[in-house]
Amino acid sequence: MSTQSPFGGRVGRTYPILPKGETVASFETYAEAQSAVDALAKAEFPVKELAIVGTDLTSVERITGKLTWGRAAGAGALSGAWFGTFLGLLFFIFAPTGASVGILISAVLIGAGFGMIFSVVSYSMNRRRRDFTSVGQVLATKYAIIAESAHVDRARSVLGVDAPTPERPAANLPVENGGRPLSYGEATDAAKRAATEASRGAQAPVRPRYGELAPTNDGGDAASAPPQPGGDGSEAEASTAEEPPAPER
Repeated sequence: MSTQSPFGGRVGRTYPILPKGETVASFETYAEAQSAVDALAKAEFPVKELAIVGTDLTSVERITGKLTWGRAAGAGALSGAWFGTFLGLLFFIFAPTGASVGILISAVLIGAGFGMIFSVVSYSMNRRRRDFTSVGQVLATKYAIIAESAHVDRARSVLGVDAPTPERPAANLPVENGGRPLSYGEATDAAKRAATEASRGAQAPVRPRYGELAPTNDGGDAASAPPQPGGDGSEAEASTAEEPPAPER
């Protein structure tokens, strides 16, 4: 699909895909990964060949405090005052008169009042369900710098790091694409498939439900099989011995 460009012609729509390449280094925080990219940029490294990939995303909600009537009113008044200031500045810029300053102050006060009222009403409706304030974040447990295979060695030499050790032995990963080294996205998919197959193999056998025939081994089949007629005649002797004797006349 393509979209029309304002300068004429059509521009292809790009879809988000995982970057291809190898891992240069891994860091625990985004700030460390950003510092590493800055160091590569200062060393005249082609940074357009790099990408920072965060893995194992986690949603974190940090509690900032308890929400009270006063705190709700103050937050609403502050947000309303900012909105009133914006409207007052518009009047002050586009319609400058002698009373523009008074209009600006009135807009700030009116905005603070309406903001405080709305915030208090909203808090009274949600008081029992949410009595705290928080800030939501999405964080990654690991940040990896990905580069093309042709630039990996140079990037590692500039940063002074060694090749990262693989999380699992290479022999456990499937060999694909004619035996060439897997890129970052391909290695991630291969590791997920290997983990899925390992979890399936580690699952316990499912117990049969009521009405289903439970699987038996060879020994159980042999024990439950009916005796075959013939042979050495032991079965016939046993059946004769069990018959009651005939009554005497």
